[in-house]
Amino acid sequence: MTYNEILQAARDQVGPYCKACPVCDGRACGNTVPGPGCKAPNNTAARNYAKWQEVLVNMDTLCPNAVPDTSFRLFGWNFKAPIFIAPLGSLKLHYGDKYDDFAYNSILVPAAAEYGVAAFTGDGVDPEIMKSSVRDMEKVQGIGIPTIKPWNLEAVFEKLDILNAKGIFAAAMDVDGAGLPFLKAMNPNAGSKSVEELRQITAYAKMPFIVKGIMTPAGAEKAIQGGAAAIVVSNHGGRVQGGVPATAEVLPAIAKTVAGRVPVFVDGGIRSGTDVFRALALGADAVLIGRPLVPFVYAAGAEGMRVYLDKIIAELRDTMTMCGAPTLADIGPDNITRF
Repeated sequence: MTYNEILQAARDQVGPYCKACPVCDGRACGNTVPGPGCKAPNNTAARNYAKWQEVLVNMDTLCPNAVPDTSFRLFGWNFKAPIFIAPLGSLKLHYGDKYDDFAYNSILVPAAAEYGVAAFTGDGVDPEIMKSSVRDMEKVQGIGIPTIKPWNLEAVFEKLDILNAKGIFAAAMDVDGAGLPFLKAMNPNAGSKSVEELRQITAYAKMPFIVKGIMTPAGAEKAIQGGAAAIVVSNHGGRVQGGVPATAEVLPAIAKTVAGRVPVFVDGGIRSGTDVFRALALGADAVLIGRPLVPFVYAAGAEGMRVYLDKIIAELRDTMTMCGAPTLADIGPDNITRF
């Protein structure tokens, strides 16, 4: 199936909140929760998309004619491109009854690894969700990144015991989930984490530990002090706390603060290969894409994921060619104009 055929078929597979739009720009779903939207005020999903479009790429074709190289290395592993699958949860609630979290992850984890990227997977109240995703990762050399909610330390350590025993590639925590009601109701230490608590968590993990949900330079500094092996600039906590800036707006200052000490990912509103290029030019090392993949998986399973990523990577290569940047290392602030 082609990209457009899959997208058309997806309109009968997802819903009622997700509309399988031609561009997943957060406008049709708006401030809808449940659903893929965000809490009012401020449509964070739409703002994320819009702010990437305000970054223009600078063409420069007076350069050697070279085939663009999108390969990316992270924690000793080579990936096809600096593009990773963002964690999503409560699929039935937000996207429709066709898949639950278990079935969605069982498709996405092996498909991503076989394609040459990696999937972050979500967490939930049901502890079996993470256990199931880990079993999926075991089948592909442990390639995957389970994302743990900021539970209390005892619960986090119990989850890390499972990951440590299975040799999983990396783990993450979406610290911007701290405001979720089921975490607020948990004691002790559920939700927000101090630097010392984060340090305990990263020391307990036997794999690189990624901190997702960083939105300020100070937050990035605290994550590094807490032992983060990488950070993800992400505002998906905007589903709980409205009125937050777009990730494109805060990325440059965060990347400047990090200054190469750890890899910087960015998540939110990235919908094309040109957006990936923009993100790298603003200081990210890699990106996460989640919501627009869901309709493609709902409509065509693993094939849908492959078709979607083929399009994004082809667009990234085309942009690299037109901007005179044959490798990822060649992409920088000189390749863009901001207004």
